Amino acid sequence: MQPTRLTRGKAAAEEASAAQRLRTQLGAMVDVRESKDAEEPILGPGVRAAILGWLAEIHAAADLAAVGVKPRSTALLYGPPGCGKTTLAHHLAARLGVPLVIVQAEQLVESSLGGTGRKVAELFDGLAKVGAPCVVLMDEIDAIGSERSNDDQACAREMNAALTTLLQKIEAFGGRLIAATNRHDKLDKALWRRFGLQIDVALPGDDERWAILKRYGLPFDFDDDTIDGLAEITRGAAPSLLRQTMEGIKRTLVLGERLRLPVDDPAAVLRIVIEHARPHPDYQAPPLWADTSLARTFAPEAWPPARQG
Repeated sequence: MQPTRLTRGKAAAEEASAAQRLRTQLGAMVDVRESKDAEEPILGPGVRAAILGWLAEIHAAADLAAVGVKPRSTALLYGPPGCGKTTLAHHLAARLGVPLVIVQAEQLVESSLGGTGRKVAELFDGLAKVGAPCVVLMDEIDAIGSERSNDDQACAREMNAALTTLLQKIEAFGGRLIAATNRHDKLDKALWRRFGLQIDVALPGDDERWAILKRYGLPFDFDDDTIDGLAEITRGAAPSLLRQTMEGIKRTLVLGERLRLPVDDPAAVLRIVIEHARPHPDYQAPPLWADTSLARTFAPEAWPPARQG
């Protein structure tokens, strides 16, 4: 049965109420986002299959129970920064019609003895007290979940104790939990085993990069040849950098006359944008940033692009 406007409205009101209760209980410890603010991510085939499979499990809980299996309730998203792990978690929560509760794991780290473990316990106890359906995202979980140390220093003992608390709380948690990290190789093995799915959210492939550039070029009508050219010279760029680049191009086109910028010259526009939109220095630079002279090769015939609407 397809949801009606009435049932959709009721579901949205229930979600908004749950989100408010979570904000009230957990305060500044979390960022609560609702389904209405979610954006559909552009995913590679492997990630898309994993997410669709997980959703299918969740919706087929009764069928799985008949054969003694439960839907998985935890997942680890790992991969380079800027690849949309938070966007993906928000999209999953929206597909389930529940709020996303984002926790920055590093904000749970306390300098006082036992403080980090207490903050972890406070988070999960607060979630249990509210009892509202939600998806929890623990971002940068390596801040607490790095491999345990054999060092006998107080700091190492403190983090080991906090990790033990985290493991226990995840084990007892009755909801859906997603963790995200850029440093999956540093995670404790016991923590890794707590996740029912481990999903590699890698840099976008050719098709995904093209789609991301096209999406964030709107409402300008960049033709396919223009997007082809941009996709070629941005190989290896994270989605966040692709978005930043396209938004920079749009900003330049809109403000060009006011700032006396050469908007009729596509190569000049691109040079202006990449001067202030750069990849993180710790990661391999895509071609356009590794050799900025490539901007001169950007010469689409249909330029400047028309603005839709």
